[in-house]
Amino acid sequence: MRTIETLVPQAGQTDTEGLRAFDADALAGHVADPAHPWWRRRACVVALAGRVPEHRVAGLIARIHDPDDVGEVRIALLDLLADRAELLPWLRHKDRRKEGWYGMSAAILKARGLLGDRSAAGELATLAAEPWPRLREIGEAGLDALVARYGTEAVLADVGDARPQDRAFRVRMRHRAGQDVIDALADPDRAVAYLTQSLLTDPDRLRGYLGEAPTAEAKLWAAYALHRLTGDAAETRAIHDSLGRPRVEVEGLDDELREAVLHEYGHDCEEWSDPRWRVEAICAGPPVQPDEDEQLRRAVAALTAAGLAPEPPVSCGEHHRQGGGTYHVIRFGGSEISLSTLGRFATSHEDEPAARAALEAAGFRWIDPATGAIQVTGLCVYYFGGREPLDVSTLLFYWQD
Repeated sequence: MRTIETLVPQAGQTDTEGLRAFDADALAGHVADPAHPWWRRRACVVALAGRVPEHRVAGLIARIHDPDDVGEVRIALLDLLADRAELLPWLRHKDRRKEGWYGMSAAILKARGLLGDRSAAGELATLAAEPWPRLREIGEAGLDALVARYGTEAVLADVGDARPQDRAFRVRMRHRAGQDVIDALADPDRAVAYLTQSLLTDPDRLRGYLGEAPTAEAKLWAAYALHRLTGDAAETRAIHDSLGRPRVEVEGLDDELREAVLHEYGHDCEEWSDPRWRVEAICAGPPVQPDEDEQLRRAVAALTAAGLAPEPPVSCGEHHRQGGGTYHVIRFGGSEISLSTLGRFATSHEDEPAARAALEAAGFRWIDPATGAIQVTGLCVYYFGGREPLDVSTLLFYWQD
């Protein structure tokens, strides 16, 4: 005989069809009992979509209200019961600001939107502008529900346009209505301009805008969007030339360092990045990829000749036992040095004068603390949850778990 336990024997193992066909009352009773494993209860919540027994609603709402219950179950229940107006007073209560479970605050905002709470519009717009796709989708879902219920103009009025997040929402609504949003390429906030360029689809309109754009940045965003649509690097270079080849000047960042950083991060930098980096990356020549194996052999040979007895190189991912990045680690004695995969760059957390001398004699460039500390302004790179400009050392010797 099939049971809930056999249909969900372990976390991540769910007979979805079997659970969907299971008795709804039994599923709801299982969810309402916090003694059962949370991952099994959550699977039951998903299987209840569209068939919640009315007499079980109060018990399920009680699970949402319980701050000691598992957040994943409570979040799933908020989605399941998004049409229950009796939830709204609890959702709007000031104590909801204290919800500490990850994802719960976003789920509460979404539920308020789904239930038609226009006072949540501003916070939903903030959520919809998040860089994390999952959070952004939650915010957009709540806003879309408000728009469907009250109309676009009413929700736009609720949100306003003072903040970048508000203007991003306005751009999305204008674009959805079929309006030309190209003027938002001149928005002073780069995230809004980035969103705008991602929505544009007419190369000729972009070419025409280049002559009328009110700011240099707006012209660069137009050039970037045009290249996204056409892939024509020659045209982008011609536009770049006509604009005087603008670039972000970083004190202390020489051409060798700039080229390594530009090729690795310029194409896929975060949305707040200066568009000068993006267009420069498109216009730059193809990178000269270092021969990593040869580079590592040369480094090991140089350290060996210096009497340092190096161990075999390992990738930074292997060194940290997870993740990956742009360097290898070579240990010797109680020390270690790092070799970048982006060029002939080497460094260490300590001075290591013998290793430095050996590597420099073998053609490597030692990145000292002063050089490593140079902040590459305007180039926003994801790093452990942040999306800010990083220093040269972090960019050349980058690791992410």
